[in-house]
Amino acid sequence: MNFNIKEIFTVFMVLFAVIDIIGNIPIIIDLRKKFGHIESEKASIIAGVILILFLFVGQSLLNLIGIDVHSFAVAGAFILFFIALEMILGITLYKDNNEEGRNAHVFPLAFPLIAGPGSLTTLLSLRSEFNTENIIVAVLANVIVIYIVLKTSTKIERVIGPNGINIIRKIFGVVLLAISVKLFASNIKLLF
Repeated sequence: MNFNIKEIFTVFMVLFAVIDIIGNIPIIIDLRKKFGHIESEKASIIAGVILILFLFVGQSLLNLIGIDVHSFAVAGAFILFFIALEMILGITLYKDNNEEGRNAHVFPLAFPLIAGPGSLTTLLSLRSEFNTENIIVAVLANVIVIYIVLKTSTKIERVIGPNGINIIRKIFGVVLLAISVKLFASNIKLLF
């Protein structure tokens, strides 16, 4: 075991920026309104498991099914694009007929919002630079932060208020749209 605080902190900050759980607060609040209760523990644990599993088997899994990392990232960019459009325009593009009794702790919260294409492809690139045990510690630290944000999102909503949430939703919708365009642009040229 080669634990290194500097490596752990660096990986934590990179993943924290890519996951952007603070920026996802408006989406989390939207999901709470749409689906009702979100199980913060389950969402955090599932996202953590997805991230750690992908760290070990991601590249092999993508290769096995004939998908390269760039195709995966482009597909994820489309998902983020549509979520961003919903936030900006205040419309619902995806309507599940079985919404009642269903919660959003797996889709779209744990995947693709938290453990999405951005964070998964970032993990693959981090693996080539940092020790695996440091990446795992950084992922677990991010899972704790994710859990805290998910658990306190209703309190955050009360403090900010409906108008504040609406403004933040539009702003972060544009930011998410920009992230999806960047993810798309940086990966589509590598496909051809």
